[in-house]
Formats: sequence, C-alpha cells, structure tokens
Amino acid sequence: MGSLTGKKALITGAGQGIGKATAKSLIEAGCDIYMHYFSDDEGPKELAALAASLGQKAAYGQADLTNSEEAAKCTVAAAQFLGGIDILINNAGGLIGRKWLGEIDPQFWQTVIDVNMTTMFNVTQSALPYLKQTTQGASIINLASLAGRSGGHSGSLVYSTTKGAILTWTRSLAAELGEHGIRVNAVAPGLILGTRFHNVHTTKASADDTVRAIPLGRAGNAEDVARVICFLASEYDGFISGATIDINGGIYRM
Repeated sequence: MGSLTGKKALITGAGQGIGKATAKSLIEAGCDIYMHYFSDDEGPKELAALAASLGQKAAYGQADLTNSEEAAKCTVAAAQFLGGIDILINNAGGLIGRKWLGEIDPQFWQTVIDVNMTTMFNVTQSALPYLKQTTQGASIINLASLAGRSGGHSGSLVYSTTKGAILTWTRSLAAELGEHGIRVNAVAPGLILGTRFHNVHTTKASADDTVRAIPLGRAGNAEDVARVICFLASEYDGFISGATIDINGGIYRM
C-alpha cells in the first residue's frame, strides 16, 4: 500500500456522511484535498480547518454537478488549487425519494439519473486530463451501493438502477483508462446508519429488520466505508482495477 502523503484528492459530496468521513480520513492520511459540496459547507469548513492544523492544503467549493459547466468549473478549481489531481472520489448521489413503478414520472426518472450518474460523468470527464498527468498512477473510486447488487428495497427502483449502472461504468472505465495508469474501482455500501440518506429514507423498523439479517450483527457507519476508499486510493500504483468492494457486514455475498 502506497503513502497518501502529498497526494492530491478531489471528492464530491463531502458535506456529510460518507463523503465527510472519507475526506477526513484522506486528510489524516496526508492528502491535500478539494471538497465539493452542494448545499451545506459546514462539514468542509470544519475539515479545511483540520487540514490547516496539520499543515496540509484543503479547500472547498459549491457546485451543481448535474450541470456540466458547473462541474467543469469545480474540477478546474480543484486542480488549480491542488496543482493537479491524483485521486478522484465520485461520492455525490442520492435516492431523492421512494417511488414505485406506477408513481415514477419522467422528471423524477431523469432527476435520479442525473444526481447519481450525470454528476459522475461530468466530473470524471472534466478530471481526466489531470488524472492522465499523474506520474505514479491515478485512482478513481466510485460510490455504488448494495442496491446496485441486490435491487434494493421497494420504492428504490430508479436509484438501484443507477447504482447498478455505476458498477458497469466502473468496469468499463477501468478497461478504457488502464493504459494511462488510471485505476478505477467502486465500493458498494450496505446499511450505513448515521448518514443523511438513511436518516431521511430508512425507518427504524426497516433498519432493525436489516440488522437482524446481517451476519456481523450490526449496521455499518461512514468510517467503515471511508477506510476502504482510502485503501483503494492508496493503492495508486497497485494492481486492483475494475473491482467492486462490498461493505455490508456479510448480508450480500458474491
């Protein structure tokens, strides 16, 4: 496993939850970092102060990543601040709401696709020239979900579809970018409590039912996911690419 000291990382959706925990872990591992947020800068502001206290570079910026121009500006701002990009973590995304097939209208369908997939496309395409310039290999980590493996709970049809597509995007991109020394991997978290996603969209009864079925006997937390992302980032000169690491306590096994 390589050292992350001095590596340059861009992470999207760093305002809370998995994104914030991952940004914190990267800072503590020695990364300089640029944090994207959409609606709340409290988390990035706190982490920028942490980085400064450690003598590292950190900045943050707001953008609607579904808009290609805003995504490009965010990526350029990150690259200019950091002096390049070695690590890209595509964390932005969300369920938006639970709707069953008969309730899904075209606007909802497109919104969920844009939030989970168009954001990833826009940022990755904008970051590609900088990732290609790295001298020791670059790393892209995409946030998928157990829902992309198993199909998710009822009412998550569109979300689960996009997360399944991210798994294919990851495999295909790994094949395409390997010649440039860029590794592309995904993580697929299961029940990760303490995040805005589950605070809003998961009832206590549903969470309790899921936990009872998890072999490890507990739900996950954001730090469980952050550790795996940091590992994939630190293997910047490694041999893992095109893989998906499941983080679900053993409830889904492949």
